[in-house]
Amino acid sequence: MAEEVIATSGAGKIAPHLTTSLLAVTLLTSFGSSMLYGYNLAVVNSPAGYIKDFYNRTIVSRNGTGVSEKTLTVMYSLTVSVFAIGGLVGSLLVGILVTKFGRKGTVVNSSVLVFIAGSLMGLSRICGSPEMVILGRFITGIHSGVSLSVVPMYLGEIAPKNLRGFLGLIPSIFICVGVFAAQILGLRELLGKDEHWPLFLSLVVVPTFVQLVLLPWFPESPRYLLMEKRNIHATIAALKRYRAKPNIQVEVEEMQQEQRSLSSVETVSVWQLLLDDSVRWQLLSVVVINIGMQLSGIDAIWFYTNDIFENADIPAAQIQYTTVGTGAIEVVAGLIGCFTIERLGRRPLMIGGFGFMGLCCAGITLSLVLQARVAFMRYVSVACVVGIIAGFCIGPAGVPFLMTAELFKQSHRPAAYIVGGSLNWISNFTVGFVFPFLQMSAGSFCYLVFCGVCLAVATYVFFIIPETKNKTFMEISQMFATKEVMLFRRANQLKLRKMNGYGALESSSMEFDSSASCP
Repeated sequence: MAEEVIATSGAGKIAPHLTTSLLAVTLLTSFGSSMLYGYNLAVVNSPAGYIKDFYNRTIVSRNGTGVSEKTLTVMYSLTVSVFAIGGLVGSLLVGILVTKFGRKGTVVNSSVLVFIAGSLMGLSRICGSPEMVILGRFITGIHSGVSLSVVPMYLGEIAPKNLRGFLGLIPSIFICVGVFAAQILGLRELLGKDEHWPLFLSLVVVPTFVQLVLLPWFPESPRYLLMEKRNIHATIAALKRYRAKPNIQVEVEEMQQEQRSLSSVETVSVWQLLLDDSVRWQLLSVVVINIGMQLSGIDAIWFYTNDIFENADIPAAQIQYTTVGTGAIEVVAGLIGCFTIERLGRRPLMIGGFGFMGLCCAGITLSLVLQARVAFMRYVSVACVVGIIAGFCIGPAGVPFLMTAELFKQSHRPAAYIVGGSLNWISNFTVGFVFPFLQMSAGSFCYLVFCGVCLAVATYVFFIIPETKNKTFMEISQMFATKEVMLFRRANQLKLRKMNGYGALESSSMEFDSSASCP
């Protein structure tokens, strides 16, 4: 049944356009899932003092005595970092969930986690329970770990190849919008007050409710319906809903070609993925870009932005507004990346973004070293912070999630997202844990570590990862297969030439070269 070919008139190449349904489901999943990740990253910053006071008052009411500032700091640090631990747990569940519930089904069913977490955090002060705040943060982390992988996977599978980059970067824009919204709402004039912080933390339920009401009306991923559920009729219905033209034969034939190329449409496990030599370059690329995304130093920059602004003599009362300004820059940079990716491609955004971040990290080190002697270097450090944030949001913030979907076929994609997502969260947690010690030991030179990581990732992308713009999943797999053959032949040629230097027969090398040129 799944091998059935659709008979439609006017078969041939089609140029899909952005439909209302395609744009709506992209905005809906980005608003109801991806945005929550950015919001939860920033929501605990402005009410930090109020949350610590709540923890101290609760402990006093329970034990009759307070705790030290160090203990409060540890409790608050746990509140912040447990989000990343939950994210790691969520990323490890992705493969099981998308296989059982589908892509859209996983997004819908995981919404229940947000309502549980929002209720725990919103009622924590009434119940006098710091544990409810920490548990709520952990559960929101699980949801973000799931949605950071599933939303790009879903959008990558429903988008036509000429719109995959544009639609794939919209979730990263909404992540920036989430950060920006938390910064705005955290101002003292809005929810940045002691009596409002439980409401501030629990507002995540609002966008999730909108998503839960509307998303079930949209179809599941056509690729999932055809390759894993073998439901050709549901596939046709979904494609007709997501495409502007009724002629969908070319696209279904491409999916069927991918299906025939697979030895099995069963989803492979992470262990099977790691042992599969046919995708080792794709897997290595996912590892590099996802680790590089977090080890680029962006989290450290966000964490220490206020300190850098203080060193630039920005008045303390104005720093919160300056931080909001950096949030606006994130959104603008994300929009620039989204609207240029289909024109420039993935590689320029990744190479340019990581390269620019590396230069700005070196600039921060230089400015921090010289600012005691040269006054204007304080403002150079501010400019470098803005440059790192802008460079990150233009490309490295969203393209790795998109490329994880593009580099793998249907059977390997869930396992690839598990690997990429788990490494992303582990790297996130590692930077947050290690950076304070790195800063104490290396001082201003700690940013040179991030500079080296950014330049190394940019170099890897330049030499290894091909451009995937406007390519089908089969074409991308064939590009990597060609690269594998070329690298194998080159390695053997170099080996034979080295043998020739030790007296090996020159004719053997010539014989290899002639055979290698044969198709």
